Amino acid sequence: MFNKFRIFFASILLAIFSSGSNANTLPESESSTLTPKQQSIILIAALTAQGDLESLAAALDEGLTCGLTINEIKEILIQMYAYTGFPRSLNGIITFEKVLKSRQEKGIYDEIGVEPNQVRTDKSKYEIGKENLALLTGVLPSGHSTGYAAFVPTIEVFLKEHLFADIFERGVLDYQTRELITVSALTSLGNVNTQLKSHINVSMYNGIIESQLRDLIALINNHIDKDIANNATTVLNQVLSNRQQ
Repeated sequence: MFNKFRIFFASILLAIFSSGSNANTLPESESSTLTPKQQSIILIAALTAQGDLESLAAALDEGLTCGLTINEIKEILIQMYAYTGFPRSLNGIITFEKVLKSRQEKGIYDEIGVEPNQVRTDKSKYEIGKENLALLTGVLPSGHSTGYAAFVPTIEVFLKEHLFADIFERGVLDYQTRELITVSALTSLGNVNTQLKSHINVSMYNGIIESQLRDLIALINNHIDKDIANNATTVLNQVLSNRQQ
């Protein structure tokens, strides 16, 4: 039922926005546990956010061994700039380059993977970003700005154009995976509970289920910080409580 609703809703959005949107929505996950690839993605995002480059190098190596392609990992690190800033993202990219060089010196040549898409030119980046955000969240644009977007309209433009157009239009990673990256990054950053709560909701809309989110938090607990993980558990419980009301 959920899958049929997702497909139906996406078709409505596409009809409203017209054709050409690069939606990457996936059906609800069939497994209650995270795959090895998903675990690697979560740890790569979390350790990049933390700036723990030594542990990140090990996580990147493990991610490649688990079957992540070079371009998939590049997309993780590119997306991280939008949530953790350029310094963390660039340090992650530099670390990844070193890991690849080390593996090649050992005779290991990893799959490059699917090449990223170019941003469409049929519409403005702002309009493309609005479409992608609607498909990601299931929320149609309201037509008027509120909150931070009304207070500082420039940041709302940057979000639409840079994050939801420039980055999300690139493909390679589906929306579900991009939300795993975001939730992991926000969890690891700490002190961003408003944004974390929002993206936990969005991740669940994109098919991530409660047990997978709890597995994500367990990874953070084991590899990052217990207090950070406890905070994420509190936020997740609040989200689940609100969704039941």
